[in-house]
Amino acid sequence: QVQLAESGGGLVQAGGSLRLSCVASGRPLGNYNMAWFRQAPGLERDFVAAIHWSAATTYYTTTVKGRFTISRDKAKNTLYLQMNSLKPEDTAVYYCAANSNDYVDETPSKYDYWGQGTQVTVSS
Repeated sequence: QVQLAESGGGLVQAGGSLRLSCVASGRPLGNYNMAWFRQAPGLERDFVAAIHWSAATTYYTTTVKGRFTISRDKAKNTLYLQMNSLKPEDTAVYYCAANSNDYVDETPSKYDYWGQGTQVTVSS
């Protein structure tokens, strides 16, 4: 099993940047497809970005494409989400997740492992 722990959230003004980190322990990140999801109060958990276990391909939801970048550092066993040009609608709890399937998925139920989440608040 892999354990995941997010950090890097906080309060930022619109137009600002944050970098989220997700440190994995127990297993190498390279064994898993990794994803970021977010959940705003009263709403469902939504897909944000993902990276294939081979790191050859990345995926983004339309609303963050061009602003967010997902990446992975194998040596540090850490997943990142660089978030630029943040908007108030990006406010949510952000979660990293992992699955050991052959393919990346945008559905939360397809992920086996989750972190505890980190709060991102963007003020207008």
